[in-house]
Amino acid sequence: MIRPPSNGGDEEFPWWLAAAGICAVVIAIIIATNGLYLQVLTVVSRGITITIFVTLVGFALASALGLLLAVMALSGSLLLRQIARFYVEIIRGVPILVLLFYIAFVAAPAVVVTWNWISAPLQQAGLIESMTIRDFPLIWRAILALTIGYSAFIAEVFRAGIQSVETGQIEAAKALGLSRLQRFRLIILPQAIRTILPPLGNDFVAMVKDSSLVSVLGVADLTQMGKVYASGSFRFFETYSIVAYVYLILTIGLSLVLRRLERYLRQAEEVRGRS
Repeated sequence: MIRPPSNGGDEEFPWWLAAAGICAVVIAIIIATNGLYLQVLTVVSRGITITIFVTLVGFALASALGLLLAVMALSGSLLLRQIARFYVEIIRGVPILVLLFYIAFVAAPAVVVTWNWISAPLQQAGLIESMTIRDFPLIWRAILALTIGYSAFIAEVFRAGIQSVETGQIEAAKALGLSRLQRFRLIILPQAIRTILPPLGNDFVAMVKDSSLVSVLGVADLTQMGKVYASGSFRFFETYSIVAYVYLILTIGLSLVLRRLERYLRQAEEVRGRS
């Protein structure tokens, strides 16, 4: 029998969260009292900073590029709309792992060769030095790949959010003489954020998990540190259990924070609606 949806004020108790919290505490106690697990955690945790850095920078750049693509997709120019649609459809069809390899080992060397060809006169004059592939660090190739891959999905999120704003309000803003930038900043974006935030939060959590793919390039993130330790100690069960535990702490914690933020924004909107 399907349970009918509950009202906003009659939410069921999150038993899954209580169970997850108990499991997290039990595992934390095991780690703290077991020398091997504690050693694995110490080694693996060295990659958390890289994981967080890759995720934050990649998501910020992907959001900026996604917003630009969404604006292009909704512009009055047929050329801009088609360019945005072409980009979104092509990039969404390529797996992130393939994109990582392509950016790291195809696009990056091509950029280096092109730059050296363009700047050849300056190099001959001794004004600048030639670029090598080592000047393009693997971590930035990985961030660029995540940026390109996620920008296509984020563009659709922004586009749907912008289109959710009533046309009448935009027309009223035009009648008041607001510029296009003012309409977007003062009218469209504040209202679209309610629609945008949940899927955008999901994409952020997904990028935390997909950041583990940068380990295939040798970037010293959480997964790579675990891989190196496991290959040297042959403690695969203990190592990857710790890696999975840390990722779960990060992703579930982020999900709870984002859910609380969504609830706060919804309640604030209801208060404004009643006033």
